[in-house]
Amino acid sequence: MSTAFEIQMLQDEIRALAKERNAVILAHNYERPEVQDVADYVGDSLGLSREAARTEASVIVFCGVHFMAETAAILSPEKTVLLPDLGSGCSLADTMTAEQLRAWKSEHPGAVVVSYVNTTAAVKAETDYCCTSGNAVEIVNSIPADREVLFGPDMFLGAHVRRMTGRTNMHVWMGECHVHAGITPESLDTMRRAHPNAELLVHPECGCSTSVLEGISAGAIDQKDLHILSTEGMIRRPTETKANEFIVATEVGILHRLRKANPDKRFFAADERASCIFMKLTTLEKVKHSLETMEHQITVPKEIADRARLAIERMISIGGSPAMAPAFAMGE
Repeated sequence: MSTAFEIQMLQDEIRALAKERNAVILAHNYERPEVQDVADYVGDSLGLSREAARTEASVIVFCGVHFMAETAAILSPEKTVLLPDLGSGCSLADTMTAEQLRAWKSEHPGAVVVSYVNTTAAVKAETDYCCTSGNAVEIVNSIPADREVLFGPDMFLGAHVRRMTGRTNMHVWMGECHVHAGITPESLDTMRRAHPNAELLVHPECGCSTSVLEGISAGAIDQKDLHILSTEGMIRRPTETKANEFIVATEVGILHRLRKANPDKRFFAADERASCIFMKLTTLEKVKHSLETMEHQITVPKEIADRARLAIERMISIGGSPAMAPAFAMGE
């Protein structure tokens, strides 16, 4: 295990290399703490997509997973997009292929396709609107009420959106993130008993969120101090409340950013095992190697990129609420 001094040395070397390469380093909320700390921007998929679209840097080092780097490459085709580890995939994105989506569309002619951003570029090319957990409800609400909606690939986020919008003509793909699906209502109950004064922050992508919402409507779950929030909504919440303790139901990587931004408050993982192996593949050593060698460059074929760009740009343009704030600039 690296010492604090070794980590600092690596981070200094990475920052120097980034300056040489005119590179910006983007890191997702779920990345390792030391990787988040070396990034220029840390955020969710929407915030990072916006940053990739507007950056003036000539190189984008994307510390995240493959579909995120693809999105950056689509939005900034003139820039070099690097993914430090090619193995950084996504179990949720793998649950839907472009062929499957085309077949689904053929069963519902005229339907509007809304795809969670956790999808491949090929799936985005078959999509009308991309969305994140932060703006999914707003995007579906923007679609005329008489149009059928195909929402995929996350069934838990889809169930949440269907409830929030009240749409009866919305069909949901049965895909899931292996990390979020593992956070159960039972784990929430255990943590709430252990920390009775804590607010409960639940990501709508979690497997527990559907059961939580059903439990609330049935009166079986106490909704006091319970908040269904996007990751950026979770980041904002501690600044909006007098509460000092929070149980966080999403991937554990976000706890680092929460604790760093709120050193006087306490944060507990709803399930300490909720760690994405793909996000954790990126290390400081790999980020440094990527900048040294300019590997691994992520590109998207033009015909796919051109079709996917419109859906992504719609995602970026919709959502003006604070929950859709830009990525967090380190040092601000």
